[in-house]
Order: sequence, then C-alpha cells, then structure tokens
Amino acid sequence: MLIRDLGEFGVIDLLNRMVVEGRVIRDGLPCPGVKLLVDTGDDAAAWNADGATELFTTDTVVEEIHFTRDTTPWQDLGWKSLASNISDIAAMGGLPTHALVTLGLPPDTAIADLEDLYRGMLEICNQFGVSIVGGDMVRSPVVFVTVALSGVTGNTPLLRSTARPGDVVVVTGELGSSAGGLKLMLEGLEASGEAAEHLKNAHRRPVPDVAAGQVLAESGVATAMDVSDGLCDDLGKLCRASGVAAEIEAILVPVHPLLREVFPGECVGMALNGGEDYKLLFTVPPAQLNEVNQRLPQPGVAVGRITAGEPGRVAVLDRSGAEVSSGRQGWDHFAS
Repeated sequence: MLIRDLGEFGVIDLLNRMVVEGRVIRDGLPCPGVKLLVDTGDDAAAWNADGATELFTTDTVVEEIHFTRDTTPWQDLGWKSLASNISDIAAMGGLPTHALVTLGLPPDTAIADLEDLYRGMLEICNQFGVSIVGGDMVRSPVVFVTVALSGVTGNTPLLRSTARPGDVVVVTGELGSSAGGLKLMLEGLEASGEAAEHLKNAHRRPVPDVAAGQVLAESGVATAMDVSDGLCDDLGKLCRASGVAAEIEAILVPVHPLLREVFPGECVGMALNGGEDYKLLFTVPPAQLNEVNQRLPQPGVAVGRITAGEPGRVAVLDRSGAEVSSGRQGWDHFAS
C-alpha cells in the first residue's frame, strides 16, 4: 500500500495510533511531571505544567504545493507562514507565545528576499505578541518554511471531539475570499480595484481569529477548530472526531460582497470548500449561542447543525432542504 492509497487523513490516523500506542508511560504520565490534556490529532497538543495549560503546534508551507512566488510575495509568505500556526492556537482558545522557524532555501535565494520574509513574520508576530526564539536553516531545492509555535491558555482547551447532536454549527466570519483571491491571481482575471485588493489580501494576509478563540474558551464553549482546509472538509474532521454528522444550509454560509461581485456563481462553493480563511468554526447548544455572540468581537453566523449520523458526514442543503453536492474538495496532500 502507498501513501496515496490511504490519503492524507488515513496516514494521519495511522501515525496517531502508532504514536499513542507506542508511547512509553512512566509514573502514569508520558512525561513525568507533565499531564497531557490534549493528545495528537487536534489543532494543537496541550499539557499542564506548573498550573498553566501550554499548547504546541507546527505547520509547514512548501513552494509549488502551498504557494508560488507569483501569487505570494516574500513578505506575505512570512506573514502567512505564522498565520496558520497562530490560527491553530486560536482554535484551542489560547494566546500564541514563542515560535521556532525552520527554513529550507535554495542557495541562490537573495538576501533581500530573506529579509522580506522575516519582515512579514515580524509584522504578524508583533500584532499577536509572538516572539521568534530560534530555528534552523537547510539547503533545499525549493523554498519551505516550518514554524513550531507554543501558546498558553488559562481555560479548558477547545476541542474537535466534543460536538453533540443538536448543537448549532457557527463560523466567526466570512469564508471563501482567500480562494477567490487565489483564483483571481492564478487565472489573471479582471476585477475592480477594491475587489482585487480585498481578495488578494484575504489570500496573502489572512488574520487569525485569536480574540474570538479567547471569548469562546471564556464563555464555556467546548468545541472549535479553525477553517484552514475548507468549511465542509474541516467540519467533517470535527464530526469524525466527535462521532457525529452535520448539515449545512448553503444559503446561510457568509461570503463577502466583493467575493460575490467577482464570482457570483462560484462564491458559495468557494466558501464551502476554499480553505485558508482562518476563521473559527465552533458548535454550541442553541440556547447558548446568543450569549456567546454578545461577547464575540463579531457575532458568529449559524450555518447548520450537528446531527446523529455517520461520523464525519456533512450534508449540504439547498433552500428547500434538499441535499446537494457540495463539490467537496478539501485539501489532501496525497490525493491523486
């Protein structure tokens, strides 16, 4: 069997099982003195040390897989390489703290480009209170950036595995603009100046929803993750982890007016499947939603519900309530 036969998520499940089952336990703990609260398989791992809950996550972006130099300038690449990690910490209800950065660079990389990369990193680090404290650098045929990021929370971490039938499915902002920006650039399409700027910025400089994650954790919300691979795909992961299914009402999924202006026939599909929006997806009992929305920086938008059904199955419904094809195309690194 090959990696492509299992697919990305089958491989992840296999490795997660190996890691957990093969771990040596000493004194009842994986690491003496440190209580593991969230194991491998969520947006970030979490453990308790000296009374604080620490979080840790990592992510890699690779040239020609996650970005091209034509669509993502160096400074924006620096921003975006941290944004995905900060969003993972936000999805756990935490605050990001320290980053380690590993760079893979061709030897003919210009120093000016490297400086621009770090300018972008420092911009987002300064905005969210992150300190880069070290890293590594290797020769590589293509550019890649790996960031390992720590965070901290004083609350119970938000999880993917705690959704229950009857919960409302909520997103913290508009979706699809990043996909719209990428399509605009890859296909050289025309758009008004305002629309082009919005869509390109949405793709190149996504803003993690750290403040919303804090509010969710402080409000007693149990279940959340970030929208990095597309709403349908990420909700499917959450449902699979929770052993439930879900329904989405396509008409309720929020899209920016400028995305709708440029892609009137495709904007809903982009919102359902586009990815790299880095808004948060959370579930709550219906009676709790109004209270949570009053505290969020921007009220969340209810787009569906959690149901009892095949774990991981997400049904997309039209205006009449009939199920339609979502065109589900969530990112899988090893798909054919």
